[in-house]
Amino acid sequence: MIPVTCFKGKKVALFGLGGSGLSSALALKEGGAHVIVWDDAPARNDLARSKGLEARDLAELDWKGISALVLSPGVPLTHPEPHWTVGLAREAGVEVIGDIELFSRERALVCPDAPVICITGTNGKSTTTALTAHLLKSIGRDVQMGGNIGTPVFDLAPLAAHRHYVIECSSYQIDLAPGLAPTAGIHMNLSPDHLDRHGTMENYAAIKEKLVAASRTAIVGVDDDMSAAIADRLDAAGHDVRRISGYQTQTHGVFAREGLLVCADKGVETVIADLSRAPSLRGQHNAQNAAAACAALLALGVMPQELAAGLESFPGLKHRMQIIARHEGTLFVNDSKATNADATAWALASYPRLYWIAGGKPKAGGIEPLGEFFPRIVRAYLIGEAAEEFARTLDGKVPYEISGTLDVAVQRAAADAALDPQAEKVIMLSPACASFDQYPNFEVRGDAFAESVRALLAVPEKTEDA
Repeated sequence: MIPVTCFKGKKVALFGLGGSGLSSALALKEGGAHVIVWDDAPARNDLARSKGLEARDLAELDWKGISALVLSPGVPLTHPEPHWTVGLAREAGVEVIGDIELFSRERALVCPDAPVICITGTNGKSTTTALTAHLLKSIGRDVQMGGNIGTPVFDLAPLAAHRHYVIECSSYQIDLAPGLAPTAGIHMNLSPDHLDRHGTMENYAAIKEKLVAASRTAIVGVDDDMSAAIADRLDAAGHDVRRISGYQTQTHGVFAREGLLVCADKGVETVIADLSRAPSLRGQHNAQNAAAACAALLALGVMPQELAAGLESFPGLKHRMQIIARHEGTLFVNDSKATNADATAWALASYPRLYWIAGGKPKAGGIEPLGEFFPRIVRAYLIGEAAEEFARTLDGKVPYEISGTLDVAVQRAAADAALDPQAEKVIMLSPACASFDQYPNFEVRGDAFAESVRALLAVPEKTEDA
């Protein structure tokens, strides 16, 4: 645990007792703060009490003397409207912050020299986070990885100057972290997402920009126009900016060209690695992920020649183009983490002949932007709330059926692929949707796909990542 001592002897209110919320509360208590916590779920309040925390309704709290409200990232700060605790805190003049802000303050107080790499972006941030940590481990560094990727930041090992912290940050967390100051900050890309929580695309982009603007070295993906504009603004303001790209040559940064990953330092190029030797980094999107991770390590002083072995040995990320099985010329790929059209585009671009399982809880824009990949799709199998909407988009362009549920989609896709005489074909779950209509999260959805495939093929649980 990382104890939070920066609120020692002070009263702190905390709302939201999910994984990061409970971890933050325990870290504050360990650091000497008087923490008062609450959650809408009675079971979570009971769990907090069992761990020695004071859980009582914050609606009945006297906010005088409260130093801060720590808000869990899943709780609305601004849109569609501020949570009721935010209103109470603001009326009392109490600051509203989150777990990443607590981490930033604690680091500044007890160990400002600890290297911190923070990663954000609409797509690719989890793979980039995992790859960055993997590269650091491959060269013998002490690495702690957490944040939005799954491990709450305060569940990491205590702050130390030799220890590298690789933190995935959601837009929600950045919005609650005004003091964020990473050693290197990575912004991957932008596409419409979470607009229900941020109101407009401009607000969403501005929140992402905060992370790199606060970083000693700003690493910015330039493969979309809004992110390229962020890089230009930071450059004009005098920031140390390294541009990254999966396909565009850069003069100062890291990019992929003809299968090679290249570092450019004021126009002088050095080849880092041949990405064809890195099977888990297939496709332009993974080339950008690799460029981002390598740019971060280069910003820390790692030499380019130290990176190739780590890129080649990276195992990939579960639920992101994860190969579940091969059977008689058919590849089964779990891309459940593709929760919007942009993420699915990268997956569809990586294979030429697809039996595509898509659908779930739809997001703005649907699958209209994926039209250029429709010729690659032999047939689509639509599930969840989005099925009817997606069917209208595909009508007359791609053969489809409304399967309804994932297990049915897997069975139908496998039956069709078995009749396909082509040597190589792919059955891929890449939903372009959130999971919340049928599953609690994309991980459970991906596991359900894998279980359906294994049951169909009667194969043991053994996977490899692509």
